[in-house]
Amino acid sequence: MISRLLVANRGEIACRVFRTCRDLGVSTVAVYSDADAGALHVREADAAVRLPGAAPSETYLRGDLIVKAALAAGADAVHPGYGFLSENADFARTVIDAGLVWIGPPPAAIEAMASKTRAKELLGIEPLDPARVAESDLPVLVKAAAGGGGRGMRIVRELADLAGELESASAEAASAFGDGEVFVEPYVEDGRHVEVQLLCDAHGTVWALGTRDCSLQRRHQKVIEEAPAPGLPAALEASLLDTAVRAAKAVGYVGAGTVEFLVADGRAHFLEMNTRLQVEHPVTEEVYGVDLVALQLAVAEGAKLPPETPAPRGHAIEARLYAEDPARGWAPQTGALRLFDVPGGVRLDTGYASGDAIGVHYDPMIAKLTVHAPTRDGAVRKLARALERTRIHGPVTNRDLLVASLRHPEYTAVEALDTGFYDRNLPALTTAPEGAEPAAVAAALAAASARRGRFGGGWRNLRSQDETRTYGGTGGDHEVRYRPTRDGGYEVTAPEGVRVVAAAPDRVSLETAGVVRHFDVTAYEDGTVHVGGHRLTARPRFTDPREQTAPGSLLAPMPGTVVRVADGLAVGDAVTAGQPLLWLEAMKMEHRVTAPASGTLTALHAAPGRQVEVGALLAVVQAEERPEAQS
Repeated sequence: MISRLLVANRGEIACRVFRTCRDLGVSTVAVYSDADAGALHVREADAAVRLPGAAPSETYLRGDLIVKAALAAGADAVHPGYGFLSENADFARTVIDAGLVWIGPPPAAIEAMASKTRAKELLGIEPLDPARVAESDLPVLVKAAAGGGGRGMRIVRELADLAGELESASAEAASAFGDGEVFVEPYVEDGRHVEVQLLCDAHGTVWALGTRDCSLQRRHQKVIEEAPAPGLPAALEASLLDTAVRAAKAVGYVGAGTVEFLVADGRAHFLEMNTRLQVEHPVTEEVYGVDLVALQLAVAEGAKLPPETPAPRGHAIEARLYAEDPARGWAPQTGALRLFDVPGGVRLDTGYASGDAIGVHYDPMIAKLTVHAPTRDGAVRKLARALERTRIHGPVTNRDLLVASLRHPEYTAVEALDTGFYDRNLPALTTAPEGAEPAAVAAALAAASARRGRFGGGWRNLRSQDETRTYGGTGGDHEVRYRPTRDGGYEVTAPEGVRVVAAAPDRVSLETAGVVRHFDVTAYEDGTVHVGGHRLTARPRFTDPREQTAPGSLLAPMPGTVVRVADGLAVGDAVTAGQPLLWLEAMKMEHRVTAPASGTLTALHAAPGRQVEVGALLAVVQAEERPEAQS
């Protein structure tokens, strides 16, 4: 029997495993990097062991250090979570050789399936030879052989880009997984991403716990997932389940695993088998009424699964809440998570709590919110409303995007589900959410009330010009104009049609079109204002000359590390619009910085290894002068 378990991971998945361990009476051990010293998973564990350093390669990817930590803490089992070393057969062997129980499949099964190239070979699917890719093969997908989560993955539509994307994908994969192997395969445009959850014991029983649809993705990483996958023809669903079971039996699989497919034109294309627990496993748990982590531990202890797979019920949907700005190329965000409060009736899986800091070293996912309902429509409505009511004060998040996605007609109409959803709809989904304008009015009046409370003042016989305040938010800026009134209140002159019912520094009531709404307002010293579910930024009345930058300046879009500069790039070089100049790594993703226009590189402040803050000047490109048209 397992009595003490170490989780070789961090954040949300470590907390999730610890929760089950508490229910089972198993004590827990966390490992942590220096960047994670105060993290929630460390606080929730019964014991914790430091892995010196901050980069994954120094800490969570060091299998030798993790095994030493398990032995030092008296653990008798290791759960790998997902990502990092979860699909590393050598790590699994190291754990087993140390006399510890490995919560995962046999190392031989990991070797057969965890490498996407070897898994395809096992099923008779040959990847493309990068040296022989021709124009007729395009588009193709460059993909990391190990790991997942969209890291080390690139779509190539131009043959000239292939070599560079192979290099970039390999570098990103090596950083994220410790394995830089990549391969090339045909890219199927806008199919549905469907997967099958498996659970197998060591006695030959294989459960296929239905399907999941994970088609809503950005940068090849899943955003919204649901179970069961809606609208699949019965014959196709049966084929998916059968293929998944055959793949598991072919390698003597034991434990939890997932077989992934891309469904297009009524056909299923095998993608990979993930030999671990998936991020989206909660939707399967909600539909089948099981605890997959508890079952993983039971299987590792030698238990037999019942011969019959549990029966499904209802529908479940999960949304991943990220610290990122979808309107700025999904740029990850960092900073203090000042308040994080999720309403009741929602399953919350998270590695953060109010007051925690979101740093630059790891994935920007804050939490997963999951709901279950008797029908898909009911689950969609329930999750969208729960996200609206979730209070998140701190960095920009994708919360508004999630709400808009769940309510978009393409999502509610199952027939339109595919992986191209965000390519088609992102501009419309990142416009100002409903209620942004009155939220800005509430922010302005709350600020005015706070000033009045501190300094006094208000209505005067000689009426001066209107006060003006501007707030930025999703979809652009909102200008508010108002003036104090004789009775101590306020009159809003822009936008029109707003009547002030009451105004205080933390709560404002407004009437529009005969309907009174109440807004809770929280303002922070950095100019960020949270009004209900809206995140606004107070704009300064005048531009600070020190903040002006020269035309063509390339500023860091997020804090991170410069990992590469284009070969031979030097000041004075001619560059072309869109040419890659340098690469930043932030939150385990690599971000390419390109020339904004054709011209001359007049400054280069980036160097490999340099840490930069958001807004740091990286380079300057002086655009070439275009000759004036002759009349």
